[in-house]
Amino acid sequence: MSGFVRTFDEHLRNFVDRCDVAVVGSGPGGAVVAWQLAEAGYDVVLLEEGPPFQPEDFVTDGSAAIGRLLRDDGLRTTRGNLRMPTMQAIALGGGSLVNSAICVRPPASTLAGWAEEFELGVTGPEDLAPHFDAIEAALGVEATPDAVQGRRNLLFRDGCRALGIAAEPIRRNVRACQGSGECFTGCRARAKQSTDVALVPRAVAAGARVYASARVGQVLSHGRRVTGVGGRTVRPLCGESGAAFRVEARAVVLAAGCLATPLLLERSGLAGASGECGRNLQFHPGVAVMGIFDDPTEPVFGATQGYHSLAFLDRGYKLETLWGPPGVMAVRLPGQGLAYKENLARIKNAAIWDAIASCNRSHGRVRAKRGSLDPLLDWNLDHRDLPILSEALWTLARIFFAAGARTILPGVAGLPDEMRSLDEARVLRTAPIRPQDLLCSGNHVFGTTRMHGDPRRGVADEFGRCHAAENLFVADTGLLPRSPAVNPMLVTMALAHRVAGAVAAAL
Repeated sequence: MSGFVRTFDEHLRNFVDRCDVAVVGSGPGGAVVAWQLAEAGYDVVLLEEGPPFQPEDFVTDGSAAIGRLLRDDGLRTTRGNLRMPTMQAIALGGGSLVNSAICVRPPASTLAGWAEEFELGVTGPEDLAPHFDAIEAALGVEATPDAVQGRRNLLFRDGCRALGIAAEPIRRNVRACQGSGECFTGCRARAKQSTDVALVPRAVAAGARVYASARVGQVLSHGRRVTGVGGRTVRPLCGESGAAFRVEARAVVLAAGCLATPLLLERSGLAGASGECGRNLQFHPGVAVMGIFDDPTEPVFGATQGYHSLAFLDRGYKLETLWGPPGVMAVRLPGQGLAYKENLARIKNAAIWDAIASCNRSHGRVRAKRGSLDPLLDWNLDHRDLPILSEALWTLARIFFAAGARTILPGVAGLPDEMRSLDEARVLRTAPIRPQDLLCSGNHVFGTTRMHGDPRRGVADEFGRCHAAENLFVADTGLLPRSPAVNPMLVTMALAHRVAGAVAAAL
């Protein structure tokens, strides 16, 4: 049977399909599995709740893009001592469509820590190296060249150099990037090698059938074996239910995302006996500082995130440059009325740099809202992790002033809106900061179906096979047992590459 991508308007009636492997989710994990298995000759069906988007569908207006590309119109947040937004995509390509294309391998010490704590025998750097190599080659991962950095990224480099802090261009999955800074709203140039560009077409060319706008509601099973999945199609942008479907399969791979996969397992009676499904919810809480310079930074030009520093990973945080639609960036500006307008006028001279933190003591849980598969996110920032974020803010302030910033806007409640010198910024290091004082976001989510060598303490093994069923696998960030210390996309794709091999061996 030849491959295809079928959209909502083509789902005219209820349907049944049969295949070797049903893959749920087309983001970084699911697309890798579908591509690998299809090219290996297996009959693959890929199901994605979101629609496919083309370059003409992308809009640069931030609020409009959020409403089109993100779940819950971008308003999904945690509940707890910190209301933290988390932006989860709903589209063919999943998170790879809207992220900044950052591809970083975790440090060897992180993987060694995973192996020791979670009883993983073959997940060290040498074990995953061939899988990293394969993904980097398929996506064209390379360091961001200076030609598309733009001044706001290179200022970060200069500030780090002045302080003797190691920094480097970010390795990204892009080809012929034009420096448009449109990663977040969808790359109109199609330079970003998101999975809908780089991998799904390869799977389709090898015969995979892709059902877009298809929401899986249950994994079907008999005893310890799964038999397929079932659900309904959904109209894009409004969620109206359409045709019912069932896909019968010899194996099922769940890559619906860290927040959806555990809920599917729970609903389907396949959570396992460990009690860990949906637990161990972890984030990379991110804080950011805006700096204002005397000369224009022309921030609309340059890679969305082009430079970073890995110098503080052992301190629990990673530093990055950052940009997004001005309308989104403007949300963090202080002031009202005329004062706010004056701050808006300074964006042309601004840069924003952020830190993501490995808050390994801050755990939570994802549960389903009553009568649905929509998630409730209970999560608290542990007080022992607060110093990591405070130190990160202070380090960002140091880099800004070393780079020549005239003033910084740290975005911390209870502290001055603006700090004009390093002396004024020292309060970031010394003031008692509460979780609710921080302006955080957490778009890296993991841990809810964690791999563990002991079935009593995890949901899957290190090859993604669920402990509750012989032919059911997980291939998304839920598999990560804790923070990878860096952006999680590349390690998730490397693990998914290995999961594909385990699925093939099980067929």
